[in-house]
Amino acid sequence: MKLGLLTAPLPDVPLLEIAEWAASEKFEMLEVCCWPKSSGVNRRYAGITHIEVEDLSKDRGQEIVGQLKQRKIEMSALGYYPNNLHPDPEQRKLVNEHTKKVIKAAGVMGVPVVSTFIGADASKTQDENWADAQKVWPDIVKVATDSNVKIAIENCPMIFSKDEWPSGHNVAYSPRIWREMFDKFGPTVGLNLDPSHLLWQMIDIERVIREFASRIYHTHVKDLEIDREGLYNNGIMSAGIGWQRPRLPGYGEINWASFVATLSQVGYEGVLCIEHEDRRFEGTNEKVKQGFLIARNQIAALLPMSL
Repeated sequence: MKLGLLTAPLPDVPLLEIAEWAASEKFEMLEVCCWPKSSGVNRRYAGITHIEVEDLSKDRGQEIVGQLKQRKIEMSALGYYPNNLHPDPEQRKLVNEHTKKVIKAAGVMGVPVVSTFIGADASKTQDENWADAQKVWPDIVKVATDSNVKIAIENCPMIFSKDEWPSGHNVAYSPRIWREMFDKFGPTVGLNLDPSHLLWQMIDIERVIREFASRIYHTHVKDLEIDREGLYNNGIMSAGIGWQRPRLPGYGEINWASFVATLSQVGYEGVLCIEHEDRRFEGTNEKVKQGFLIARNQIAALLPMSL
C-alpha cells in the first residue's frame, strides 16, 4: 500500500507546489481535485480545481504526468464529488457531463481511478434514488469502460446539514446498494472506501473490507469523533447531524491498525489517501500541512516504509 493525500484542503496552492511538498514528506500519491472552474458549489472542500479537464489534450495531460514524475509522485485518482442525481435536470446534465470529462481526462493521463458520488435527491427514498441512478449512470460507466478507467464511489451519505436531510445527496452508502450497484454496473465501478462513514452508521468496517475486497479501488483515510453529548441530545435519527466530527487519523474512534491489517489480509495494494477535514487543523496552509503530517505519522507507522 502507498500513502497519499487528497489535494482539496489546499485549494489555492498550485498542483506542482503541492506535489513538491508532498513528495518531500514521503507521500507517494495524490488524488487531484478536478471540479469545473464555474461549479458554483460552496460547501467545504468542493469547487476546487487543481487540474482543468476541459478540453485536456493528450500532450497537456502527459506534460502534467511528466511534471509529477519528475517530483517523484503519481496520481492515484482524479476526484470530483458532485451530485450526479441532482434534482434540477439542467444542473444534473452539467454535472454528468463534467463527470464524463474527468473520466476522459483520467484516461488521457493514464490515471487508473476517478472518485466521485452516485448522487441523490434528498427528497426521495433510497429506492427511488437507486431507480434514478440506473437511468443516469450506464452512460457514465460506458465512458469509463471505454477510457480504461475505474470509478470509485465514495460511501459518504452526504448528510451534514438540514437541507440534505433525510436522504442525503449520495445513495451509495450501504452494502445493500453496493451489491446492487456492482451487479448492475459491472467491474468498472467499485468503492472509494472511507471508514469514517461506516463508523457512525454502525456498519462493521472489517466485514465491509472482507466482503467487498475485490471492489475497493481507492480508500480515504479519515477518522471520526462521536460527540456523545450531541448524540444524547439529537439521537441517531438525526443521521449524524450534531454529533459526528471528522478528525485526523488517531484523533477519532477508528482502529487504524485493524483497518490497515484487514486491507492487507485481503490483498489490497492501492493507496491509503488521507482526506483531511479536521477543523482543528485549518485556517492556514501551514496548519493544513501539519494535519497531513500528523495523519501521515499515524498511518505510516502501520506500513513497511521509512520516514
